[in-house]
Amino acid sequence: MAKQEVKDQEHPQYYNDRQLLNELLAGEPTDRNLADLARLKIRYNGFPGARDIQTDLDRALSKWQLDQAQLFAKTRQIHANKPVYASQNTGRDDWA
Repeated sequence: MAKQEVKDQEHPQYYNDRQLLNELLAGEPTDRNLADLARLKIRYNGFPGARDIQTDLDRALSKWQLDQAQLFAKTRQIHANKPVYASQNTGRDDWA
């Protein structure tokens, strides 16, 4: 029996996430940018596709001299101290 080839999937948020990630790569590690990076790391963890986004998420971590555990620790602290997304109440849940 031949091994079945798995085709990469396209994430429904790919185009918005690609634009945001480009901004993160050009930006600095502000509280908002760190929160967005952590959110995208969670979204694409184990996702079978969007390899360019997964690679660039790691590039952003490296650029900001963080590993994933440090990023998540920082963002837990950020979220505990203040609402990061409150000023963008669009009525849309972006965690899909």
